[in-house]
Amino acid sequence: MTDAITISPATGTWVVRVAGAVLGESKTALSLQENGYEAVIYFPRSDIAMAFLEPSDKTTTCPHKGTATYFSVEAKSGTIPDAVWSYEDPKDGVKEIAGHLAFHQGEKVTVEQV
Repeated sequence: MTDAITISPATGTWVVRVAGAVLGESKTALSLQENGYEAVIYFPRSDIAMAFLEPSDKTTTCPHKGTATYFSVEAKSGTIPDAVWSYEDPKDGVKEIAGHLAFHQGEKVTVEQV
């Protein structure tokens, strides 16, 4: 972890829904708290229906976490572009999030504890 980021187990069971359908559920998700931002839940890939994710060309760079790659979600109601991100090779101090996915919450995507 870095001074700006804290990663801990996300207690309980977490669900991600896309257009109302469950895309994944996890009891081993991680909570990443970055100074100045709300906590973000990171789901292990093994807990997500990866068949509905399509890699995107988008990337972004965070000075604390590294380069994020993105996925679009292929939902029954249509494609939700760049709704998911992952740090394939995160920087030292946040290596725990490797192999995990986070979701942009909005009108069609929700992440909640159940």
